[in-house]
Parts: sequence; C-alpha cells; structure tokens
Amino acid sequence: MALAKQATKAVRIDFKKEDTVKVISGRDKGKTGRVLRVDHETGKVLVEHVMMIKRHTRPNPAKQIKGGIAERESPIQASNVMIVCPGCGKTVRVAHHVDHVAGGKTRRVRVCRKCNQTLDKK
Repeated sequence: MALAKQATKAVRIDFKKEDTVKVISGRDKGKTGRVLRVDHETGKVLVEHVMMIKRHTRPNPAKQIKGGIAERESPIQASNVMIVCPGCGKTVRVAHHVDHVAGGKTRRVRVCRKCNQTLDKK
C-alpha cells in the first residue's frame, strides 16, 4: 500500500541568501559560512563549506561533466544554524522592526537583538 504524501506547511525561516550563519549543532558545529540557498518547504538551508558530502558522478561529455568523486554541500536544518550579526560579530536571534520610509511607506526589517543593528542590506 502506498501512503499519500501530506502537504507540509512551509516553515518560517529568518535567513536570506548571502547571510553569514554559524552552525550551533550537528557534526559541523562551530563552522561559519554564507547561505547559498533557502528551502522554505523542507525547512533547510544550504551553507557554504558546511555538511560536505561526497557525490559519485558519471562522466557526461555532452554536458562537460567530468566523472569521479566530487565534494559538495548538503542542506542543513534551519534550526541548527544561527545568524551572525555583522555589527557585533556574535550569533544572535532575529527581531523584526517596522521602519517608516519616505512617502508614508513602511518596511519590515530584520534587527539584531543584541546591538539593534539592521541585518538587511539596503
């Protein structure tokens, strides 16, 4: 009997591409890296030089792919990483503030809970 796959609710992740994060648990605990990709459906992030796996690939001359054993990143659970504040240089939790921009518009920005510096690039 095949079980029907249930639709999972998308996980709220406060990381964005190009953020610097630090791994707080798992086999790569203590490593820091840049976020390459965020997957909201699975709740995972791909971090540069973290969770490296060996991938055995077959050569494909049509796509200019060399065969052999290649090392690449594997996604890591978003709950196992924390964002590093560019201001204070520490791992922090993220707060959200509403900024009032010229023209009467508002903008929601991510803020460091320790030093109150914005984490979003303008």
